[in-house]
Amino acid sequence: MSIEIELDKAFDKAESINVYSNGEVINYAANQKPFKEILVSWNDMIDGAHQMPAYGVSLNRETLKALKSGLWVEFVFDEVYENGGMPFEKLLIQVEKSFTGFNLIRYTTEYGYDGRCFYYDLLNKNMDNLYDILVNL
Repeated sequence: MSIEIELDKAFDKAESINVYSNGEVINYAANQKPFKEILVSWNDMIDGAHQMPAYGVSLNRETLKALKSGLWVEFVFDEVYENGGMPFEKLLIQVEKSFTGFNLIRYTTEYGYDGRCFYYDLLNKNMDNLYDILVNL
């Protein structure tokens, strides 16, 4: 059973955050300072953003391969949440300074990273601040 939630409210329910940098992963628990810094930057970035239909779907094997390069942030939840009929236990995002919109890749135990994504348009904002925080942790 999943819990219906507005997507922008889900991030405050995360129990931890994974930061992937060129295949290396570091986990930050909710009680750690980096977790709080990431969450504040994230919430500032998505404030006023528009959730829109995603343009594509994620394929688990391709997403796992993509995680080996670049910078990614993943919000990990202790329950199954759902938005628009799409359940998730984790939400994975590729972080690039210039991005003004991005997919939120859903993860479920049953399907991994396979399936439809969410999409955010940041409306005249970008990922600069979040990127800088993640690379300087």
